[in-house]
Amino acid sequence: MPSSSSPMFTCLVVVIFLGTNPSNSVAKTARLPRQLSANYYARTCPQLEQLVGSVTSQQLKETPISGPATIRLFFHDCFVEGCDASILISTKGGTRELAEKDAEDNKDLRAEGFDSIRKAKALVETKCPGVVSCADILAISARDFIHLLGGPYYQVKKGRWDGRISMASRVPNNLPRANSTVDQLIKIFNSKGLTTEDLVVLSGAHTIGFAHCKQFLNRLYNYHGTKQPDPAIDPRLLKALKMSCPQFGGNDDIVAPFDVTTPFLFDHAYYGNLEAKLGLLATDQALFLDPRTRPVVQQLGKDKQKFFQAFALAMDKMGSIGVKRGRKHGEKRKDCSVHSF
Repeated sequence: MPSSSSPMFTCLVVVIFLGTNPSNSVAKTARLPRQLSANYYARTCPQLEQLVGSVTSQQLKETPISGPATIRLFFHDCFVEGCDASILISTKGGTRELAEKDAEDNKDLRAEGFDSIRKAKALVETKCPGVVSCADILAISARDFIHLLGGPYYQVKKGRWDGRISMASRVPNNLPRANSTVDQLIKIFNSKGLTTEDLVVLSGAHTIGFAHCKQFLNRLYNYHGTKQPDPAIDPRLLKALKMSCPQFGGNDDIVAPFDVTTPFLFDHAYYGNLEAKLGLLATDQALFLDPRTRPVVQQLGKDKQKFFQAFALAMDKMGSIGVKRGRKHGEKRKDCSVHSF
């Protein structure tokens, strides 16, 4: 789904600059002795943040797609089974059930995101073997990329264990889709313990990254079966997207930026774009069209610092969904793609 203009990519990237400056929680029980905390590894792996940071900074230089790809990976992980790195598990040969990453809704997840976590985990294992979970490395890496791309820096609470369940069949009902209604979005977010405001704030992650043509093609040619374009799309953007994404064939590897004004910068331009009818996905634009979410869009569009503060808080909240702790509930994988037992 996301991509980049790096020459190392195989996707053809459509970059449309329209701006002037393109520059659950878990319940406390006796069986879960420790809550997530920023200093969880203070004694067992004090250099953890530096180790992960050395990988994320290098990855962003070598393959810029790694940033949005890893951030998206974290979202897709937390929304299915909780933030437990179940998205990283690979389907074993001969198994009856596909793993999460092989679900249809996850097939566009970029390999660079998985590579970033694999490299970070490998480095951490050389210094702190068997100590740090893949789930915590994914959470830290997502934060690092957000900050490296211009977004807020925030403390990542740690202490997650890796989940043992990863089933493709559990993905469809737990992930938002490109054509979801606001009602559907609110329902999914509420089911994760997230509010309507969290929905709008976390959607701001679309300030970076890219989507394949198939995810917005109906908006261009046949919106809600009308055989007409979506009226809530700026004519300039519509024309540019139609030139890049033909109605039939030839667009499988073409992507367009979520944020058409500053696609490589983590800022609050995403919200201003929605007000200007420059949202890429129907779900993006719907946040401005719906009276329940429009006020939040407008507030965040006016104040970057307000967005950054709200985003950091929402990421912390999302990062606590369905957390596993202890051997009874999880594991610490040495290889993030393979169960440890």
